[in-house]
Amino acid sequence: MPPNLTGVYQLVSQENMDEYLQALDINFALRKIVCLLRPDKDFVQEGDHMVIRTLTTFRNFIMDFTLGQEFTEDLGPVDGRVCQTTVQWEGDRLVCVQKGEKENRGWTHWQEGDLLHLEMRVQGVVAKQVFKKVK
Repeated sequence: MPPNLTGVYQLVSQENMDEYLQALDINFALRKIVCLLRPDKDFVQEGDHMVIRTLTTFRNFIMDFTLGQEFTEDLGPVDGRVCQTTVQWEGDRLVCVQKGEKENRGWTHWQEGDLLHLEMRVQGVVAKQVFKKVK
């Protein structure tokens, strides 16, 4: 049975974000702003339905989906693209595949104790973030 990620998490560390954003063709000024942000993650998981809110002082991003069902994801707030996205459990890891203009794009979330890990991938570039559960 997969874990329940419901809760609020605060960023404690990140690595390789600038390179990841550069691979997404994000302009220099916006990359610098994003790298300074300290996002919170708010997960609500009810059965196969999940809402993930990424909250910052600059811009918020909300994913609302059903596990295992492909949906059209508007990544306008991130990089202006639209992807066909599927999120599903692979063991105890929540894995997202985003099909679109950029190859090999997606992310993986998993828990280790009260830490939530996020690995974001695009075109062979990997960025990592770690969040601590606060609620």
